[in-house]
Amino acid sequence: MTQWVEFETADDVALAAADSIMEHARFSIQQRAEFRLVLAGGTSPISCYRKLAQRELEWNRWKLFYGDERCLPQQDAQRNANIVASTGLPQRVGQHFPIPAELGAEKGAQQYASIIDSQMPFDTVLLGMGEDGHTASLFPGQDWMQTSTEPSVIPVHQAPKPPPDRISLSLSALQNCRQMLVLVSGESKREAVRRWQQGEDLPIAQVSNVEQAIVFVESSLVNPV
Repeated sequence: MTQWVEFETADDVALAAADSIMEHARFSIQQRAEFRLVLAGGTSPISCYRKLAQRELEWNRWKLFYGDERCLPQQDAQRNANIVASTGLPQRVGQHFPIPAELGAEKGAQQYASIIDSQMPFDTVLLGMGEDGHTASLFPGQDWMQTSTEPSVIPVHQAPKPPPDRISLSLSALQNCRQMLVLVSGESKREAVRRWQQGEDLPIAQVSNVEQAIVFVESSLVNPV
């Protein structure tokens, strides 16, 4: 059963996430000498990254990875890695591993799998949720469910929002973590939250269906029971 924690505002969601990530990083570094964090795109996580980047932490022990990326030119402003870079977070950490999506969905996925396969389990996976209930680049109605032969990183084609070609960590790779945080804020997410809470089989519901998952949500989006 996924745990839900409500906060008054979107800024409170981002602040709580930054605090949680910071504490988990300290614990991970104490236990294993490093902290492996998978980043998400979207407005809620971006605010969290800005708050993290302002803190003084053991940044040289951090490793940053990505849950998905758009297949766009390397310097395109819509790339998740470039949006995250604007927060100042990647510039602070010891190691930063963007997805090489400029290589194309298939080749980029293969190359990124060769990087992350030795890095799992991740310490923290951070996820957002789209208005349709997608997370990373796992969209409703698409055949992205993992089989035993699929890699940890998958090519995505015909995504319902541009660009159609993307690269995403698979279901099992995203779940292969010690902590999963899902950040949900913004009025546009209300309907997806309702569908999720009513048991609809949305991608975010499937991915977060693990005991280590916690949803940080703006309280105004949660429907009264």
